[in-house]
Amino acid sequence: MTDLIRPSGRAFDQLREITLETSVTRYAEGSCLAKFGNTHVLCTASWEKGVPGWMKGKGAGWVTAEYGMLPRATHTRGRREAAAGKQSGRTQEIQRLIGRSLRSVVDLAALGENQVTIDCDVLQADGGTRTASITGGFVALALACRYLKSEGVIKMDPILKQAAAISVGVYQNHPVLDVDYPEDSQGEADMNVVMSSDGGFIEVQGTGEERPLTRKELDEMLRLAEMGCNNLFEAQKAALA
Repeated sequence: MTDLIRPSGRAFDQLREITLETSVTRYAEGSCLAKFGNTHVLCTASWEKGVPGWMKGKGAGWVTAEYGMLPRATHTRGRREAAAGKQSGRTQEIQRLIGRSLRSVVDLAALGENQVTIDCDVLQADGGTRTASITGGFVALALACRYLKSEGVIKMDPILKQAAAISVGVYQNHPVLDVDYPEDSQGEADMNVVMSSDGGFIEVQGTGEERPLTRKELDEMLRLAEMGCNNLFEAQKAALA
């Protein structure tokens, strides 16, 4: 099927316009505004001396993440989670995913007993907020580590490889790359794929929502995700150059 017409007009294997703008905040050790089309996420990396209590004395550092959506990031105003008194299960799941993904490409021993927190704040949502958070979060983390090395806080760069993420889905029975909200809400399946720059798969989260996926569709979705992440790795390199 080659005559697929996506709501955005993109080809089935085409990313949205991607921009990774660095140094967008004044005070954070690293920052990146990640734009995947109309999804915009501000990612900041903040350094703290010391690690959580359960890690003290191990000679290793920690990378963690927090995620949130501004009240008017979507079509209707959402209540601030702070006002509700607790985070939603979705928020907790996403920030754990971001933290796991970024830790997988960091030498925590080289980070020393330091903690870097990646804050991902969704300014505008149009699908793929978690994948934009991981991709932009890596850039912010890399900049923070570069800063810590330049200041003599750490002796060597703890970044081992890059991490990036992209969403893929099945829309009108055709696998598509970089799913936006219309496709996510109307598609038959969706999957988030996190990869490392050496070709490894860090995490894959996929669901057949309207029907089960075929093996052929799954293979094609992974192929598209790999292609998309390779493009994101190049965008990250350019942002960090």
